[in-house]
Parts: sequence; structure tokens; C-alpha cells
Amino acid sequence: MATPHISAEPGDFAPAVLLPGDPKRAERIAKLLMPDARLISDVRGALAFTGTVDGQPLSVMGSGMGMPSATLYATELYKFYGVERIIRVGTCGGIARKVQVGDVVIALGAHTDSNMNQQRLPGLNYSAVASYDLVRAAVDAVEGDQRVHVGMITSHDHFYFSSHDETWLPLLDQYGVLGVEMESAGIYGAAAEFGKQALTVLTCSDHLLDASHNMSAEQRETSFQGALRLAVAAAHS
Repeated sequence: MATPHISAEPGDFAPAVLLPGDPKRAERIAKLLMPDARLISDVRGALAFTGTVDGQPLSVMGSGMGMPSATLYATELYKFYGVERIIRVGTCGGIARKVQVGDVVIALGAHTDSNMNQQRLPGLNYSAVASYDLVRAAVDAVEGDQRVHVGMITSHDHFYFSSHDETWLPLLDQYGVLGVEMESAGIYGAAAEFGKQALTVLTCSDHLLDASHNMSAEQRETSFQGALRLAVAAAHS
């Protein structure tokens, strides 16, 4: 039963799906984790794979950039393919000064400047939060001296911030917001709508208040293994 945006058949997706934004990153994750991975959908270049990790089924799919795209795929995965858990694996820009480039951020919840979740419950300031069981599993998987932060992030509609940045960024830092990305608030909202689970695990690739150690484009694609390990632990919890 294909949807307008996914060509997979019923049963092709595992109960847990890793959801990076970049379809090519989805392909790299599949090759890295699952030697038996098979391509199950490639509509509009949103590559999706299913295989096994340590004998347990797992899927990975690219969501595209931004909440409209990520929420579209999350909705179809939850509603039509029986997916129970979506774990976004991606990058973020650091905001809190305690977060360093290369650190991992586990997102308890996602503030947002988007109107997407307000459309779900008009007149309510909806709180988009992760599933506790997945947060706990990811935290429990942290090893040794791995630098991991657990807390709030913010999901923005605009990648290139507007003129209010000079006001917003210090306030977000003051209020303990760890970083910024573009998808999690929408994914968390979709999970709540369908009674499913969701989590976001991010690698800080650059810092908005201190750009001196920002990652190169190549480093962004090769420095996510720490976050990926925690995401897999959550997926199989």
C-alpha cells in the first residue's frame, strides 16, 4: 500500500525508524549499521532502507529539511506503515554556551517559531516533547567521557535567522535552550497525534555564539557516530 510519498509495501518498515534529514545520510547509515539493508522506497529521492542491527529489525529514511517535509513522512510512517518509534538523527547549531561543537544533544522537547503545531490545537501553546522511554534509553546508552546534554532545543522554520537573532540568541541561551534545528517540533507533534513515540538525537555541528570551532561539510557527515549509537539504543528499547 504505497502512499503518495512512500513506495514501500506493508511490512517493509521496521517498528523503529531512524530519520535523518539527508537521504544520502540515510544511505550511509544503512550501509554502516546494516549489511543486509535493502532499499524499500526512493520516491522523490527520499531513500528508505530496512535491515537488522544485532538481529533486530531497523529502518532508516531521509526526511528532507524542515518541519513540513519531516512531518509529512512521520505522519505516513505512523499512520500507514505501523511504525511505532521515530528517532531523528541529525545536526544542530549550538546555542547554550555549555554545548561544544561535537557534543551530542538529546532533545527533551522542542520550542518552535512555526505555526504547525498550533494548527493541531488552535489557541493552545502546544508543548512538543519527546517520549520518556526513548529519552531514558538514549541516556542509559551514554558511555565513558562522551559529552552529552539533555534538554530543550528549538525548531525554526528559517535556516538563516532574521534580524531578531541578536535579541533571541542570548535569551535562548539564558533560558537553557541547547541548540537549534528545523524538524523536531513537527515530528514530536505527529507522534502525539497518533499515540506513537519520537525522539531527536543531534550532533552539534556549529555554534551560533562561537563559530571558532564549527565543523566543515565533510566533518558534518563523518562525526555523527556517537549520536547514532544512542539513537539505535532508543530505537531498540
